[in-house]
Amino acid sequence: MTIMMVRPHVMVVPYPAQGHVIPLMDLSLILVKQGIKITFVNTKENHDRIKSALPCGDGLLSQIYLVWISDGLESSEERKKPGKSSGAVLKVMPEKVEELIECINGSESEKITCVLADQSIGWALDLAEKKGIRRAAFCPASAAQLVLGLSIPKFIHNGIIDKDGTPLEKKVIQLSPTMPSVSTEKLVWVCVGNKTTQRHIFQLMVKNIESMKKTEWLLCNSSHELESEAITMAPEIIPIGPLLSCDQFGHSAGNFWPQDLSCLKWLDQQSPNSVIYVAFGSFTKFSPPQFQELCFALELSNRPFLWVVQPEESKLAYPEGFVERVVERGRVVGWSPQKKILIHPSVACFISHCGWNSTLESVSNGIPVLCWPYFADQFLNKSYVCDIWKVGLGLEPNESGMITQGEIQSKIHQIFIDEQLKSRARDFKEKIHIGTGQGGLSNKNLDSFISWIKS
Repeated sequence: MTIMMVRPHVMVVPYPAQGHVIPLMDLSLILVKQGIKITFVNTKENHDRIKSALPCGDGLLSQIYLVWISDGLESSEERKKPGKSSGAVLKVMPEKVEELIECINGSESEKITCVLADQSIGWALDLAEKKGIRRAAFCPASAAQLVLGLSIPKFIHNGIIDKDGTPLEKKVIQLSPTMPSVSTEKLVWVCVGNKTTQRHIFQLMVKNIESMKKTEWLLCNSSHELESEAITMAPEIIPIGPLLSCDQFGHSAGNFWPQDLSCLKWLDQQSPNSVIYVAFGSFTKFSPPQFQELCFALELSNRPFLWVVQPEESKLAYPEGFVERVVERGRVVGWSPQKKILIHPSVACFISHCGWNSTLESVSNGIPVLCWPYFADQFLNKSYVCDIWKVGLGLEPNESGMITQGEIQSKIHQIFIDEQLKSRARDFKEKIHIGTGQGGLSNKNLDSFISWIKS
Protein backbone atom coordinates (compact mmCIF):
# COMPACT_ATOMS: atom_id res chain seq x y z
CA MET A 1 0.00 0.00 0.00
CA THR A 2 1.36 3.44 -0.98
CA ILE A 3 1.18 6.13 1.68
CA MET A 4 0.79 9.61 0.21
CA MET A 5 2.78 12.27 2.07
CA VAL A 6 0.79 15.47 2.60
CA ARG A 7 2.72 18.48 1.36
CA PRO A 8 3.07 21.23 4.01
CA HIS A 9 0.96 24.26 3.12
CA VAL A 10 1.94 27.61 4.65
CA MET A 11 -0.29 30.68 4.50
CA VAL A 12 1.88 33.82 4.61
CA VAL A 13 0.23 37.03 5.83
CA PRO A 14 2.31 40.25 5.68
CA TYR A 15 1.38 43.67 6.99
CA PRO A 16 0.22 45.45 3.79
CA ALA A 17 3.28 47.65 3.18
CA GLN A 18 6.22 47.31 0.78
CA GLY A 19 8.90 46.90 3.45
CA HIS A 20 6.94 44.07 5.09
CA VAL A 21 6.00 42.21 1.89
CA ILE A 22 9.52 41.93 0.41
CA PRO A 23 11.27 40.00 3.25
CA LEU A 24 8.30 37.64 3.67
CA MET A 25 8.41 37.02 -0.08
CA ASP A 26 12.15 36.28 0.25
CA LEU A 27 11.38 33.74 2.98
CA SER A 28 8.54 32.27 0.88
CA LEU A 29 10.92 31.69 -2.03
CA ILE A 30 13.27 29.76 0.28
CA LEU A 31 10.36 27.62 1.55
CA VAL A 32 9.08 26.95 -1.99
CA LYS A 33 12.52 25.70 -2.94
CA GLN A 34 12.15 23.14 -0.11
CA GLY A 35 8.93 21.75 -1.65
CA ILE A 36 6.57 23.64 0.67
CA LYS A 37 3.34 25.04 -0.76
CA ILE A 38 2.93 28.78 -0.16
CA THR A 39 -0.26 30.82 -0.30
CA PHE A 40 0.72 34.50 -0.02
CA VAL A 41 -2.04 36.89 1.08
CA ASN A 42 -2.11 40.54 0.03
CA THR A 43 -4.73 43.24 -0.07
CA LYS A 44 -6.30 43.62 -3.51
CA GLU A 45 -4.40 46.82 -4.30
CA ASN A 46 -1.02 45.37 -3.29
CA HIS A 47 -1.78 42.08 -5.07
CA ASP A 48 -2.40 43.91 -8.35
CA ARG A 49 0.75 46.00 -7.99
CA ILE A 50 2.92 42.97 -7.24
CA LYS A 51 1.46 40.96 -10.14
CA SER A 52 2.09 43.80 -12.59
CA ALA A 53 5.68 44.25 -11.35
CA LEU A 54 6.63 40.54 -11.39
CA PRO A 55 9.32 39.50 -13.88
CA CYS A 56 8.16 37.04 -16.51
CA GLY A 57 8.95 33.35 -16.55
CA ASP A 58 10.58 32.82 -13.16
CA GLY A 59 9.91 29.24 -12.07
CA LEU A 60 10.10 29.71 -8.31
CA LEU A 61 8.00 32.86 -8.23
CA SER A 62 5.32 31.17 -10.29
CA GLN A 63 5.08 28.44 -7.65
CA ILE A 64 3.87 30.89 -4.99
CA TYR A 65 0.07 31.15 -4.93
CA LEU A 66 -0.67 34.86 -4.78
CA VAL A 67 -4.16 35.54 -3.43
CA TRP A 68 -5.94 38.68 -2.30
CA ILE A 69 -8.44 39.89 0.26
CA SER A 70 -10.36 43.15 0.43
CA ASP A 71 -9.25 45.85 2.87
CA GLY A 72 -12.73 47.38 2.73
CA LEU A 73 -11.47 50.64 1.23
CA GLU A 74 -12.88 51.93 -2.04
CA SER A 75 -9.95 53.72 -3.65
CA SER A 76 -6.28 54.70 -3.46
CA GLU A 77 -7.38 58.18 -2.42
CA GLU A 78 -9.29 56.74 0.55
CA ARG A 79 -6.23 54.71 1.57
CA LYS A 80 -4.18 57.90 1.73
CA LYS A 81 -6.51 59.49 4.29
CA PRO A 82 -5.09 59.53 7.85
CA GLY A 83 -5.67 56.26 9.68
CA LYS A 84 -7.69 54.55 6.93
CA SER A 85 -5.19 51.84 5.93
CA SER A 86 -4.04 51.16 9.50
CA GLY A 87 -7.70 51.01 10.57
CA ALA A 88 -8.41 48.40 7.89
CA VAL A 89 -5.57 46.22 9.22
CA LEU A 90 -7.23 46.27 12.64
CA LYS A 91 -10.90 46.04 11.73
CA VAL A 92 -11.40 44.56 8.24
CA MET A 93 -8.52 42.21 7.41
CA PRO A 94 -8.94 39.71 10.30
CA GLU A 95 -12.42 38.69 9.14
CA LYS A 96 -11.29 38.41 5.50
CA VAL A 97 -8.27 36.24 6.38
CA GLU A 98 -10.47 33.97 8.49
CA GLU A 99 -12.89 33.56 5.57
CA LEU A 100 -9.97 32.71 3.28
CA ILE A 101 -8.65 30.02 5.67
CA GLU A 102 -12.12 28.46 5.86
CA CYS A 103 -12.49 28.56 2.07
CA ILE A 104 -9.11 26.90 1.42
CA ASN A 105 -9.46 24.27 4.15
CA GLY A 106 -13.03 23.53 3.10
CA SER A 107 -12.26 22.95 -0.57
CA GLU A 108 -8.60 22.05 -1.14
CA SER A 109 -6.97 18.70 -0.51
CA GLU A 110 -3.80 20.45 0.69
CA LYS A 111 -5.07 22.09 3.88
CA ILE A 112 -3.19 24.96 5.49
CA THR A 113 -0.80 23.39 7.98
CA CYS A 114 0.90 26.59 9.21
CA VAL A 115 0.18 30.31 9.31
CA LEU A 116 3.34 32.42 8.96
CA ALA A 117 2.28 35.92 9.93
CA ASP A 118 3.98 39.27 10.10
CA GLN A 119 4.73 39.87 13.78
CA SER A 120 3.01 43.26 13.53
CA ILE A 121 -0.39 41.64 12.89
CA GLY A 122 -0.73 39.29 15.84
CA TRP A 123 -4.43 38.73 15.12
CA ALA A 124 -3.38 36.34 12.34
CA LEU A 125 -1.69 34.17 14.98
CA ASP A 126 -4.82 34.35 17.13
CA LEU A 127 -6.85 33.14 14.13
CA ALA A 128 -4.47 30.23 13.56
CA GLU A 129 -4.74 29.20 17.20
CA LYS A 130 -8.54 29.39 17.00
CA LYS A 131 -8.48 27.12 13.91
CA GLY A 132 -6.02 24.66 15.44
CA ILE A 133 -3.33 25.52 12.89
CA ARG A 134 0.36 25.73 13.77
CA ARG A 135 1.78 29.21 13.69
CA ALA A 136 4.97 31.19 13.34
CA ALA A 137 5.60 34.93 13.56
CA PHE A 138 8.10 36.84 11.44
CA CYS A 139 9.54 40.23 12.33
CA PRO A 140 10.67 42.19 9.23
CA ALA A 141 12.25 44.87 11.46
CA SER A 142 15.26 44.72 13.77
CA ALA A 143 15.38 42.62 16.92
CA ALA A 144 15.97 45.87 18.82
CA GLN A 145 12.67 47.24 17.51
CA LEU A 146 10.96 44.02 18.57
CA VAL A 147 12.42 44.33 22.07
CA LEU A 148 11.18 47.94 22.27
CA GLY A 149 7.69 46.76 21.34
CA LEU A 150 7.78 44.04 24.00
CA SER A 151 8.84 46.74 26.52
CA ILE A 152 5.65 48.82 26.07
CA PRO A 153 4.08 47.70 29.41
CA LYS A 154 7.28 48.71 31.20
CA PHE A 155 7.30 52.12 29.48
CA ILE A 156 3.68 52.71 30.57
CA HIS A 157 4.41 51.56 34.15
CA ASN A 158 7.46 53.85 34.37
CA GLY A 159 5.49 56.86 33.12
CA ILE A 160 7.45 57.26 29.89
CA ILE A 161 4.32 56.93 27.70
CA ASP A 162 0.58 56.96 28.40
CA LYS A 163 -1.85 54.12 27.62
CA ASP A 164 -2.25 55.44 24.04
CA GLY A 165 1.51 55.46 23.45
CA THR A 166 1.94 59.24 23.63
CA PRO A 167 5.26 60.22 25.28
CA LEU A 168 4.85 61.87 28.68
CA GLU A 169 8.44 63.09 28.76
CA LYS A 170 11.13 63.78 26.21
CA LYS A 171 14.03 61.42 26.79
CA VAL A 172 16.37 59.07 24.95
CA ILE A 173 15.75 55.36 25.45
CA GLN A 174 18.68 52.95 25.22
CA LEU A 175 18.01 49.51 26.67
CA SER A 176 21.72 48.64 26.86
CA PRO A 177 25.04 50.28 25.91
CA THR A 178 25.44 48.09 22.80
CA MET A 179 21.90 48.66 21.54
CA PRO A 180 20.70 51.62 19.47
CA SER A 181 19.10 54.62 21.15
CA VAL A 182 15.88 56.39 20.19
CA SER A 183 14.15 59.52 21.43
CA THR A 184 10.62 59.10 22.79
CA GLU A 185 9.54 61.50 20.01
CA LYS A 186 10.85 58.99 17.47
CA LEU A 187 9.34 55.77 18.85
CA VAL A 188 8.02 53.71 15.96
CA TRP A 189 4.32 54.29 16.68
CA VAL A 190 4.77 58.01 17.47
CA CYS A 191 6.28 59.16 14.16
CA VAL A 192 3.93 57.50 11.66
CA GLY A 193 2.29 60.65 10.33
CA ASN A 194 -0.85 61.38 12.35
CA LYS A 195 -2.60 60.68 15.67
CA THR A 196 -5.16 58.23 14.24
CA THR A 197 -2.49 56.03 12.67
CA GLN A 198 -0.43 56.31 15.86
CA ARG A 199 -3.37 55.00 17.88
CA HIS A 200 -4.00 52.10 15.45
CA ILE A 201 -0.33 51.06 15.30
CA PHE A 202 0.02 51.27 19.08
CA GLN A 203 -3.14 49.19 19.60
CA LEU A 204 -1.75 46.55 17.25
CA MET A 205 1.58 46.50 19.09
CA VAL A 206 -0.06 46.13 22.51
CA LYS A 207 -2.24 43.27 21.28
CA ASN A 208 0.79 41.67 19.61
CA ILE A 209 2.53 41.24 22.97
CA GLU A 210 -0.15 38.72 23.94
CA SER A 211 -0.32 37.16 20.47
CA MET A 212 3.44 36.52 20.49
CA LYS A 213 2.94 34.18 23.45
CA LYS A 214 0.85 31.92 21.20
CA THR A 215 3.46 31.47 18.49
CA GLU A 216 5.81 28.53 18.29
CA TRP A 217 8.45 30.52 16.41
CA LEU A 218 9.31 34.21 16.66
CA LEU A 219 11.56 34.64 13.64
CA CYS A 220 13.48 37.83 12.92
CA ASN A 221 15.14 39.08 9.74
CA SER A 222 18.40 39.76 11.53
CA SER A 223 21.47 37.95 12.78
CA HIS A 224 23.41 37.38 15.98
CA GLU A 225 26.38 39.09 14.33
CA LEU A 226 24.36 42.30 13.95
CA GLU A 227 22.23 42.29 17.10
CA SER A 228 23.68 40.00 19.74
CA GLU A 229 22.56 42.19 22.68
CA ALA A 230 18.92 42.48 21.57
CA ILE A 231 18.69 38.76 20.85
CA THR A 232 20.25 37.95 24.24
CA MET A 233 17.77 40.28 25.93
CA ALA A 234 14.81 38.46 24.35
CA PRO A 235 15.92 34.84 23.81
CA GLU A 236 12.55 33.95 22.24
CA ILE A 237 13.71 35.87 19.14
CA ILE A 238 15.16 33.49 16.53
CA PRO A 239 17.35 35.24 13.94
CA ILE A 240 17.26 33.77 10.42
CA GLY A 241 18.65 36.66 8.40
CA PRO A 242 19.58 38.67 6.64
CA LEU A 243 17.37 36.73 4.21
CA LEU A 244 18.72 38.64 1.24
CA SER A 245 22.02 36.85 1.82
CA CYS A 246 20.17 33.58 1.11
CA ASP A 247 18.67 34.91 -2.11
CA GLN A 248 20.02 32.86 -4.99
CA PHE A 249 16.98 33.28 -7.18
CA GLY A 250 18.10 36.09 -9.46
CA HIS A 251 14.94 38.16 -9.08
CA SER A 252 13.68 40.21 -6.18
CA ALA A 253 10.01 39.52 -5.54
CA GLY A 254 7.23 41.49 -3.86
CA ASN A 255 7.99 44.89 -5.40
CA PHE A 256 5.04 47.24 -5.86
CA TRP A 257 6.62 48.86 -8.94
CA PRO A 258 8.48 47.40 -11.97
CA GLN A 259 12.24 47.58 -11.56
CA ASP A 260 14.27 49.54 -14.10
CA LEU A 261 16.97 46.99 -14.96
CA SER A 262 18.66 49.27 -17.51
CA CYS A 263 20.47 51.07 -14.70
CA LEU A 264 22.62 47.96 -14.18
CA LYS A 265 24.17 48.45 -17.64
CA TRP A 266 24.80 52.08 -16.74
CA LEU A 267 26.55 50.94 -13.53
CA ASP A 268 28.74 48.61 -15.60
CA GLN A 269 30.15 51.68 -17.35
CA GLN A 270 31.17 53.45 -14.11
CA SER A 271 34.48 53.18 -12.27
CA PRO A 272 34.77 50.88 -9.22
CA ASN A 273 33.66 52.46 -5.91
CA SER A 274 32.60 55.71 -7.56
CA VAL A 275 28.78 55.84 -7.59
CA ILE A 276 26.52 57.43 -4.97
CA TYR A 277 23.32 55.37 -4.81
CA VAL A 278 20.31 57.36 -3.55
CA ALA A 279 17.00 55.73 -2.56
CA PHE A 280 14.41 56.49 0.11
CA GLY A 281 11.99 53.55 0.09
CA SER A 282 8.28 53.66 -0.62
CA PHE A 283 6.98 56.21 1.92
CA THR A 284 9.44 59.14 2.10
CA LYS A 285 8.05 62.47 0.90
CA PHE A 286 10.14 65.59 0.29
CA SER A 287 9.09 69.24 0.30
CA PRO A 288 10.01 71.04 -2.96
CA PRO A 289 12.83 73.04 -1.26
CA GLN A 290 14.29 69.85 0.31
CA PHE A 291 14.13 68.07 -3.05
CA GLN A 292 16.06 70.92 -4.67
CA GLU A 293 18.71 70.90 -1.91
CA LEU A 294 19.38 67.24 -2.66
CA CYS A 295 19.58 67.98 -6.39
CA PHE A 296 22.17 70.71 -5.85
CA ALA A 297 24.21 68.49 -3.50
CA LEU A 298 24.35 65.63 -6.00
CA GLU A 299 25.29 68.03 -8.80
CA LEU A 300 28.01 69.77 -6.79
CA SER A 301 29.48 66.46 -5.55
CA ASN A 302 30.95 66.02 -9.05
CA ARG A 303 30.49 62.27 -8.63
CA PRO A 304 28.34 59.80 -10.58
CA PHE A 305 25.01 59.06 -8.92
CA LEU A 306 22.07 56.70 -9.35
CA TRP A 307 18.90 58.16 -7.83
CA VAL A 308 15.55 56.42 -7.35
CA VAL A 309 12.77 59.00 -7.70
CA GLN A 310 9.29 57.54 -7.47
CA PRO A 311 6.65 58.74 -9.95
CA GLU A 312 4.92 60.93 -7.31
CA GLU A 313 8.21 62.51 -6.29
CA SER A 314 9.21 63.08 -9.92
CA LYS A 315 6.40 65.68 -10.14
CA LEU A 316 8.57 67.92 -7.95
CA ALA A 317 10.51 70.51 -9.89
CA TYR A 318 14.20 69.90 -10.57
CA PRO A 319 16.34 73.04 -10.46
CA GLU A 320 16.42 74.79 -13.83
CA GLY A 321 18.98 73.14 -16.10
CA PHE A 322 19.78 70.39 -13.53
CA VAL A 323 18.91 67.44 -15.76
CA GLU A 324 21.00 68.78 -18.65
CA ARG A 325 23.99 69.54 -16.42
CA VAL A 326 24.18 66.08 -14.83
CA VAL A 327 23.18 63.98 -17.85
CA GLU A 328 26.72 62.64 -18.32
CA ARG A 329 27.12 61.30 -14.77
CA GLY A 330 23.65 61.08 -13.20
CA ARG A 331 20.94 58.47 -13.70
CA VAL A 332 17.38 58.79 -12.34
CA VAL A 333 15.03 55.78 -12.28
CA GLY A 334 11.50 55.20 -10.97
CA TRP A 335 12.24 51.97 -9.03
CA SER A 336 15.43 49.95 -8.88
CA PRO A 337 16.68 46.37 -8.50
CA GLN A 338 18.25 47.43 -5.20
CA LYS A 339 19.75 44.09 -4.18
CA LYS A 340 21.64 43.90 -7.47
CA ILE A 341 22.74 47.52 -7.24
CA LEU A 342 24.22 47.12 -3.76
CA ILE A 343 26.39 44.17 -4.80
CA HIS A 344 27.69 46.07 -7.83
CA PRO A 345 31.40 47.00 -7.62
CA SER A 346 30.75 50.53 -8.92
CA VAL A 347 28.68 51.54 -5.88
CA ALA A 348 30.62 53.45 -3.21
CA CYS A 349 27.95 54.57 -0.75
CA PHE A 350 24.20 54.65 -0.17
CA ILE A 351 22.13 57.72 0.80
CA SER A 352 19.25 55.91 2.49
CA HIS A 353 16.08 56.40 4.55
CA CYS A 354 17.35 53.52 6.75
CA GLY A 355 14.41 51.17 6.34
CA TRP A 356 15.46 47.82 7.82
CA ASN A 357 15.56 46.05 4.42
CA SER A 358 17.80 48.76 2.97
CA THR A 359 19.96 48.75 6.10
CA LEU A 360 20.47 44.98 5.86
CA GLU A 361 21.19 45.14 2.14
CA SER A 362 23.86 47.80 2.61
CA VAL A 363 25.69 46.27 5.59
CA SER A 364 25.52 42.79 4.03
CA ASN A 365 27.41 44.15 1.04
CA GLY A 366 29.90 46.33 2.90
CA ILE A 367 28.40 49.59 1.59
CA PRO A 368 28.75 52.66 3.86
CA VAL A 369 25.49 54.54 4.50
CA LEU A 370 24.55 58.20 4.69
CA CYS A 371 21.46 58.07 6.93
CA TRP A 372 18.39 60.18 6.22
CA PRO A 373 15.55 58.60 8.26
CA TYR A 374 11.95 59.65 7.61
CA PHE A 375 9.64 57.81 10.02
CA ALA A 376 8.79 54.65 12.01
CA ASP A 377 11.80 52.44 12.93
CA GLN A 378 14.20 54.30 10.63
CA PHE A 379 15.57 56.50 13.45
CA LEU A 380 16.44 53.41 15.49
CA ASN A 381 18.16 51.87 12.46
CA LYS A 382 20.15 55.07 11.95
CA SER A 383 21.46 54.70 15.51
CA TYR A 384 22.64 51.16 14.70
CA VAL A 385 24.45 52.34 11.55
CA CYS A 386 26.07 55.45 13.03
CA ASP A 387 26.47 54.78 16.78
CA ILE A 388 26.75 51.01 17.27
CA TRP A 389 28.16 49.51 14.05
CA LYS A 390 29.84 52.78 12.94
CA VAL A 391 29.46 51.99 9.24
CA GLY A 392 27.77 55.23 8.23
CA LEU A 393 27.17 58.89 8.95
CA GLY A 394 23.97 60.78 9.80
CA LEU A 395 22.68 63.66 7.71
CA GLU A 396 21.59 66.25 10.26
CA PRO A 397 18.89 68.89 9.68
CA ASN A 398 19.49 72.55 10.48
CA GLU A 399 17.36 74.59 12.90
CA SER A 400 14.66 74.88 10.22
CA GLY A 401 14.48 71.10 9.74
CA MET A 402 16.22 71.28 6.36
CA ILE A 403 19.09 69.00 5.38
CA THR A 404 21.12 71.48 3.37
CA GLN A 405 23.16 70.88 0.24
CA GLY A 406 26.24 71.83 2.28
CA GLU A 407 25.51 69.14 4.89
CA ILE A 408 24.98 66.50 2.19
CA GLN A 409 28.12 67.50 0.28
CA SER A 410 30.21 67.50 3.46
CA LYS A 411 29.05 64.01 4.51
CA ILE A 412 29.53 62.61 0.99
CA HIS A 413 33.12 63.89 1.08
CA GLN A 414 33.69 62.42 4.56
CA ILE A 415 32.39 58.99 3.67
CA PHE A 416 34.57 58.78 0.57
CA ILE A 417 37.78 59.55 2.48
CA ASP A 418 37.10 57.71 5.78
CA GLU A 419 39.10 54.52 5.30
CA GLN A 420 38.40 53.24 8.82
CA LEU A 421 34.65 53.47 8.29
CA LYS A 422 34.93 51.66 4.96
CA SER A 423 37.05 48.97 6.61
CA ARG A 424 34.44 48.44 9.33
CA ALA A 425 31.76 48.13 6.65
CA ARG A 426 33.78 45.42 4.89
CA ASP A 427 34.32 43.59 8.20
CA PHE A 428 30.56 43.56 8.84
CA LYS A 429 29.98 42.05 5.44
CA GLU A 430 32.29 39.15 6.30
CA LYS A 431 30.67 38.59 9.74
CA ILE A 432 27.17 38.51 8.26
CA HIS A 433 28.16 36.01 5.58
CA ILE A 434 29.57 33.70 8.27
CA GLY A 435 26.17 33.73 10.03
CA THR A 436 24.17 33.03 6.89
CA GLY A 437 26.65 30.53 5.45
CA GLN A 438 26.71 26.80 6.04
CA GLY A 439 27.04 26.16 9.78
CA GLY A 440 26.25 29.77 10.73
CA LEU A 441 23.62 30.47 13.39
CA SER A 442 21.07 32.13 11.07
CA ASN A 443 21.48 29.27 8.61
CA LYS A 444 21.00 26.64 11.33
CA ASN A 445 17.90 28.41 12.66
CA LEU A 446 16.39 28.59 9.18
CA ASP A 447 17.06 24.87 8.60
CA SER A 448 15.41 24.06 11.95
CA PHE A 449 12.35 26.11 11.01
CA ILE A 450 12.03 24.35 7.66
CA SER A 451 12.31 20.96 9.36
CA TRP A 452 9.57 21.97 11.82
CA ILE A 453 7.24 22.97 8.96
CA LYS A 454 7.83 19.60 7.30
CA SER A 455 7.39 17.56 10.50
